Order: sequence, then structure tokens, then C-alpha cells
Amino acid sequence: MLVAVGTLFRLGLAAVWLVSGWLKASDPNQTFIAVQAYDVLPGGVVSVVAGAMPFLELALGALLLVGLGTRLTAVLSGVVLLVFIAAVAQSWARGLSIDCGCFGGGGQVAAGDTRYPQEIARDTGFLVMAVWLAIRPRTWLAVDGRLGGGAAEPVSGKVGT
Repeated sequence: MLVAVGTLFRLGLAAVWLVSGWLKASDPNQTFIAVQAYDVLPGGVVSVVAGAMPFLELALGALLLVGLGTRLTAVLSGVVLLVFIAAVAQSWARGLSIDCGCFGGGGQVAAGDTRYPQEIARDTGFLVMAVWLAIRPRTWLAVDGRLGGGAAEPVSGKVGT
């Protein structure tokens, strides 16, 4: 049962990263606006972060999708999610009125249109998935197990280890 939960978490988190990264990569100008709206990075760094973020997310998603380096990818996912949670929380604490841009879009919004508690709760849920995978990286249908690292169990193996 625990391996099944891990597999669902791995594939779910992979989908989150792939969708998020794809939406950001498909509109780099909007991604720049979203990163800039947080008002925490110097101008030159905003461009670098906005340019790199979609590809980091796509890489994390692809690695999780195939189950390659699951533990390390989960740890990196957790770090990225903690940064995202901190960014949203500081925006809320500073009274900024922005959309997080987590799944495309982003930037300034009307004061009543912010959704900080929901964004933090959602990302915390994703963080729980990443922590689970960092602790229990064994999942079905993962390349990790095929490479002899023993990080995956065969589909016909015992369930609930």
C-alpha cells in the first residue's frame, strides 16, 4: 500500500512540475512579470530566475515521471517548494497584491483577488508529497529500480513494505 501511495505521489508531483514548467516556458514574458512582482530580486537576477525556472520545473517533472533519482529529485523539489512558499508568504506579509504565477500568469492583481492562503496550502500539500518521496523513494514503474539501486519494487512484488 505504501509503495502505491509513493507511486501516486511521484506521478502527481511530476504532473505538477511538468504542467507548471510548460505553462511558464510557453510565456516567458509573463513568467518575467510574475517573478518581478515578488519584488525581492535585483533586476538582472529576475531575468535569470524567470528564464531558468520553467526548465528547472520541467527537469524535476521529467525525472519524477520516469522515477530517476527519485530521492534526490524529491529533495530538490522540496527545496524549490519551500522557496515558493516563502516567496508567497513574504508577499502576503508585505501587503503585496500579486498572483503567484505558479501555473502561468502572475503579476499585480487587485487587492481582493489575492489567494495567498490557498497558494500556501496547495504548495504545502506538494511539499508533503516531496517529503514522502525523499523518505520513501520506492515506487512502481521507476527507472531507479531497473538500474539496480533497489529504489523501486516490481509491480508484482509485495505491497506495503
